Amino acid sequence: MISIERPGQGNLEIEFVLLDFDGTLANDRRVHPKAKDKINLLSKRTKIYIFVNPPISPFDKIDPSAPPFNKGGKGGILLKELIEERLRKVKAEIVYLPEGDSSRRKLDLLRQLGPTRCVAIGNGVDDAAMIHEAGIGICIISKEGSSAEAMKNADLVFADILDALDFLLKPLRQKTTLSK
Repeated sequence: MISIERPGQGNLEIEFVLLDFDGTLANDRRVHPKAKDKINLLSKRTKIYIFVNPPISPFDKIDPSAPPFNKGGKGGILLKELIEERLRKVKAEIVYLPEGDSSRRKLDLLRQLGPTRCVAIGNGVDDAAMIHEAGIGICIISKEGSSAEAMKNADLVFADILDALDFLLKPLRQKTTLSK
């Protein structure tokens, strides 16, 4: 559990981190090695969920060298295998979501876990509701950009995932940023 001190607002006891994969944790399907290390540190104190909602089935073959999620036909690998390889040794539960229904499913899991016990991190339109309802909602801008709706709904905005994960790992940053 992470205790987040919010002077003037009351503390939050965070047990879960809900994290979007594409554009948030990963850029062009690649995850920074330091992000993996930071997630593993967080996983000692919280349960981590990573949402993957590709525009194709996780069981379609793709060309890993092509732009994100282009089907690769016979010579490609399964998208699910690629995602799992990229998240190898990351202590998190991978949740595959169908296209078109991801926003509702993210929100359903958040509500099931208890919004005030969760940090939600994302960058897209489909993350906006989850970011809004979470105890702490974080928007990541990153190289892929961010939706205005996700930014508007966020409690905090960071330029990249490493800064957001550091925020959760370093209590002094929390106190300074969240003071009223």
